[in-house]
Amino acid sequence: MTLERRTFLKGSAAAAAVLGGPFVGFVNSANGAGRSPAAVGLGAVADQRDGKVRLHLPSGFNYRSFHDTEFPVTLRDGTALPGRHDGMGAFRGPDDSVVLVRNHEVNGTPGKFGPRSGYDEAAGGGTTTIRVTKQGEVLDSYTSLSGTMMNCSGGIMPWGSWITCEETVNGPDVEPDFTGVSNVPLQRPHGYIFEVPVKGRSDQNPITRAGRFAHEAVSFDPVGGRLYLTEDNFAFASGFYRYTPRRNPMVAGRLDNDGDLEMLAVKDSWNAHLEGHQGPGTRYKVEWVPIAEPDKVFPYTAGEVASTPNDDAIVFVGNQGRELGAAYFSRLEGQVYDDGVVYFTSTQGGGLPETGSHSATGFGNGSGQVWAYDTRNETLTLVYESPDRDTLDFPDNITVSPRGTLVVCEDNTQDNYLRGLSKDGELWNIALNRLRSISDVDRSGDEFAGSTFSTDGETLFVNIQSSRGMTFAIWGPWQDIGV
Repeated sequence: MTLERRTFLKGSAAAAAVLGGPFVGFVNSANGAGRSPAAVGLGAVADQRDGKVRLHLPSGFNYRSFHDTEFPVTLRDGTALPGRHDGMGAFRGPDDSVVLVRNHEVNGTPGKFGPRSGYDEAAGGGTTTIRVTKQGEVLDSYTSLSGTMMNCSGGIMPWGSWITCEETVNGPDVEPDFTGVSNVPLQRPHGYIFEVPVKGRSDQNPITRAGRFAHEAVSFDPVGGRLYLTEDNFAFASGFYRYTPRRNPMVAGRLDNDGDLEMLAVKDSWNAHLEGHQGPGTRYKVEWVPIAEPDKVFPYTAGEVASTPNDDAIVFVGNQGRELGAAYFSRLEGQVYDDGVVYFTSTQGGGLPETGSHSATGFGNGSGQVWAYDTRNETLTLVYESPDRDTLDFPDNITVSPRGTLVVCEDNTQDNYLRGLSKDGELWNIALNRLRSISDVDRSGDEFAGSTFSTDGETLFVNIQSSRGMTFAIWGPWQDIGV
């Protein structure tokens, strides 16, 4: 068994970690077999689907891949499965199976997929729902939302739904985004969140009151009754938001479109630059500022190129909050709720603060941060800040195991890992992407996304997000490696 780069980390020397606070209740990283996770190596493991090596894992772990779109995949409803598998949620299914609701981050105007009318017939993103065994054997699959765009991440709702997020503000009312693809064919504005029930299909009605911006992920606090939202506004400052529906979804069984949107600000610190380097254990008291106009549709004429630049549209909501003192973050991506705390990642946070309002290489000069927002005490705490790319490189999607350990997906251009993060600041490897295409092209730079555990904690499901997507089911002695 070979030990991979970054296997041995030096605990607190490699981590700017917070002890206690939001991490109370996290398992100790040496739990289970008593081995330090930092001493657990990774080795090549064959895929039970076909015997090829696609992942390196700790000893005793196995996996099976499925819905590999290097090959045509047809769902039960006759749909050709799209690629770019991204955020995903796992729910309890019948007969000890698992139901997965999975995003497809498709941009441009390829036309919707699926057998039913979509939200926008020109847009090719959405969600698919898959029922699998805990060892990744597909039992059923179908289209559950279509006609959306750039479905990035989202969140599991405790009343039995998945909320999917559009990471774009494309629409017929704005000029093309960074891809240069014309928005004229689009029929409806984008940049919203949508609810997808675990059983059946979405009603495809956007929750417009939750804002039109580059949504990334959501989580729900069932005690406070609020939805928390991250924004990944790549070239500009991003914000952290909360949406308070008028009716409690735990009672209503769905998220309403009658609520209020707010944006986080640091108390007594106007426009705090949280994208910059923070000291270990940095903690802030926060307040929330209102977003008066969360859903802006700009003037346009159907069939003609719009006059509103995409760069103006994508900052419209965030600028309202910043005009009232809201904080600056770098590229907020994955998030997860656990026992009163919302954990979320800042992909390029932790370096020198930005001096301007725009960065073509991504707003933020660091290698990544993990933040924790305590919903009861209304405090924001820096959980972890990466000291360099070799330690943690661009954290993206994040989940928490039933035993209380954060699992972080990396999204970079070099080796991509799944990482574990313990309460005392130890960071360790869980999996390494060693994927190669059918034409033997190296795909180890494809990002992990959509990490989510089965409800009993036995299986971790995770995607490879690329033009040719793939999903993995991974199982093994999680407690032995502190997960």
